[in-house]
Amino acid sequence: MNRGKKSNGKQVVEPVVQPSRSDEEQTVSWDGPNDPNNPQNFSFGKKCTITFVICLLTINTTFASSAPAIAAGRLVERFDISREVANLVTTLFLLGYVLGPVFWGSGSEIFGRKRVILLSMTCYTILFVGHALATNIQTVLILRFLSGAFGVAPLITSGGTPSLSDIWDARGRSYAVNLFAGCVFLGPSIGPLVIGFAAADPRLGWEWVYWICLIFAGACTFLAFFLLPETFAPVLLAQKAKRLRSEDPINNANMFAPHDKLDKSLRGVASRTVVHPWRMMANEPILMLLTVYMALLYGVLYALFEAFPVIFAVHRGFTVTQTGLIFIGIGIGGVLTTLLNMYFATRVNKIIPRWKGFPPAEVRLPPAMIGSVMLVVSALWMGWTGYYTQVPWYVPAISTVFVGMALSLIFIALIVYIVDTYLMYSASALASSTMIRSAVAAAFPLFTTQMYNNLGIQWASTLIALISLLMAPIPFLFYKYGAKIRERSKFAPCLDLKIAKQLAEEEAEKVRVRFSLCFSYLTAL
Repeated sequence: MNRGKKSNGKQVVEPVVQPSRSDEEQTVSWDGPNDPNNPQNFSFGKKCTITFVICLLTINTTFASSAPAIAAGRLVERFDISREVANLVTTLFLLGYVLGPVFWGSGSEIFGRKRVILLSMTCYTILFVGHALATNIQTVLILRFLSGAFGVAPLITSGGTPSLSDIWDARGRSYAVNLFAGCVFLGPSIGPLVIGFAAADPRLGWEWVYWICLIFAGACTFLAFFLLPETFAPVLLAQKAKRLRSEDPINNANMFAPHDKLDKSLRGVASRTVVHPWRMMANEPILMLLTVYMALLYGVLYALFEAFPVIFAVHRGFTVTQTGLIFIGIGIGGVLTTLLNMYFATRVNKIIPRWKGFPPAEVRLPPAMIGSVMLVVSALWMGWTGYYTQVPWYVPAISTVFVGMALSLIFIALIVYIVDTYLMYSASALASSTMIRSAVAAAFPLFTTQMYNNLGIQWASTLIALISLLMAPIPFLFYKYGAKIRERSKFAPCLDLKIAKQLAEEEAEKVRVRFSLCFSYLTAL
């Protein structure tokens, strides 16, 4: 239909464009199964680069959590404070880990992984300038809390299911998550090692602890800006829909992505980030027990940063540098665990095709079963050999390798078990779990020194071993009864149980067919 208007007395005909679009909304999706923009279709090299950056960021933020602990004496001298106040630099950083997940988990779901990581890491890096230039302990402590709140972002947006599952399938994720979880333990172990050398140099002031953290954080953030792409598929599809609407506003006006429908109101965000994770924690015995166990493990890890100086510096006369070198044992244990977990991951990957990508979650637990026993033995080994000075120093030092192996074996296995148990709900499960274990770990440095001084090295370590012994049956119980417990869960999809039923039916059908063939053959005779 044309409309006309007069111009200088003449009738001018103007065409009216009839939109060819439908009034129904059209959902944007990938351009086929091989769409190169789909993070699952990134090249192997690109996936490895992303995993490397994520692991590096994880090492960096956990490095900063423990690094100042070895140099707490410098803070005591500089600000004339007690040792207990100086220990708050670790406690408050871990308390920041409790606050951070509330913002970064939901933030990555709304704005994407990349924006959240870059924003948080930039702020985290800048805060170290304030640390180094602080003129009073109050400023240092406040900034430590804020650093933890910003620094936890890579752990929340990358570990378990978020960024790594964005790019890896079930097989690749087994290896990637093991690498990530190993870095969670590697970072805290190398922090005191590196800072031990800086703290021992009289030419370097106390502030160099934080200048080193600044340099490390700045280098990691710089790499993330250039090497870390967006990997969250819903955000990428939303960006694609926006681009299509911009390119053709008429025909693509109704192009939308599911992410555009996400409830981004304060109430909706609070429901996903606060209410849902804690509802899961309250209703899931699996998540509750595993979180208690992981909280203990995380607490023991950070307790070691106070226990090692008592055992090796106070009791055996080691220097700050020598005490820092002892932390190599925890790092070596973490590396050995990563290699061992690669072996277990290979075994699990062999059965993934049979289980159509969803093997029973319990196949992830054997490393935790090994580690639960190893932790009890190695804690006793460290305490009793560390107490008797006639025992050579390297005997308790070697025990730290097995302590590190035990802690990381259990921790990594339980993280992967939670992921495989709750699948699409695992982000919420890990969020509440991270907050609880960080809160518990934050308390351990406050009483560890007093516990080791008052009880004695041998009995304090025995107490840790006894608590570990009390918790040790947990992975064994879940290995045997986990499937039955998951079956009653409100949040666990239990896809493996459904697949097991299908496999049983297929096997029964094969038996029926064979019996029928045999019967037909016999009757023919």
